[in-house]
Amino acid sequence: MAKMLVIYKTPADPAAFDRHYFDIHVPLAKQLPGLQRYEISRRPIVNVLQGEVPYIVATLYFDSLEAIRSAFASETGKACAVDRRKFAGDDDLMTMLLFDTEPL
Repeated sequence: MAKMLVIYKTPADPAAFDRHYFDIHVPLAKQLPGLQRYEISRRPIVNVLQGEVPYIVATLYFDSLEAIRSAFASETGKACAVDRRKFAGDDDLMTMLLFDTEPL
């Protein structure tokens, strides 16, 4: 299993972010080839360590890192990348991590 973890910082206009993210971006991203599951954090996020509390944490599940790469090389994946710039255009507003997981 591989995951894509996207951590969004609090946007300047949370209502506009939510409208775009939930009405446009999520339905588009749910069409990614090979996507197994899509989860987001519930709010409020409780941060027990010092630092900024994320606004939303999205976790997308795929079979492998190669499946993630293939998904984002697809037309839908390219459209997701373009669309993300519309609601979180500044790369400083989000962190994206791609990784394989293994059971312990």
